[in-house]
Amino acid sequence: MTNLLIVFCKNPTLGKVKTRLAKSIGDERALAVYKKLLEHTHKVANECTSDYAVYYSNYVNKNDLWVEASYKALQYGDDIGERMSNAISDGLTRGYSSVVLIGADIYELSLEVIDSAFSELKSNDVVLGPAKDGGYYLIGMKKPCSELFQLRKWSSSVVLRDTVERIKIQELNYSLVDQLNDIDFLEDLHATDLIELISTPQDLE
Repeated sequence: MTNLLIVFCKNPTLGKVKTRLAKSIGDERALAVYKKLLEHTHKVANECTSDYAVYYSNYVNKNDLWVEASYKALQYGDDIGERMSNAISDGLTRGYSSVVLIGADIYELSLEVIDSAFSELKSNDVVLGPAKDGGYYLIGMKKPCSELFQLRKWSSSVVLRDTVERIKIQELNYSLVDQLNDIDFLEDLHATDLIELISTPQDLE
């Protein structure tokens, strides 16, 4: 059976992406950073031997950079947890043996991390990619389990911890891949070459 990588992304719209970062650098530069992050994730997805699908936040764009995607879909659900759960269930219903879901804005993401996640799923029920802010940037499963996504609060420093607790309650085994960093604040940007985007006007066009 084939593996499936799901990319969760926001439609790149001015004022709607990287809003915390935008408080420091402005909406236009935040959008430019987000577009670069999408390009990086697109490159990694295309290197994968698995199929990949793209799930959009607001509308499905048929004519964007994700032309190689196996399919495109719209996220649906009342919160980010339900939307992720639904997307993973969709992929498994399509017949994929393992599904790994990632965010589209992790600049440290690599093919090695994706391959490692699928490898860990051979002997584990769930795989998680911890983010340095206490959340996670990746989750993979072989069977649907909506209980893992029923957290009381998302975008908090205890999302990973609470998810692991739910995994244990469900008596599932799990594994972690590399911890990576989100780019949500100016100090995160300074740690990458994306910092050039806030000082090079032509890159914002």
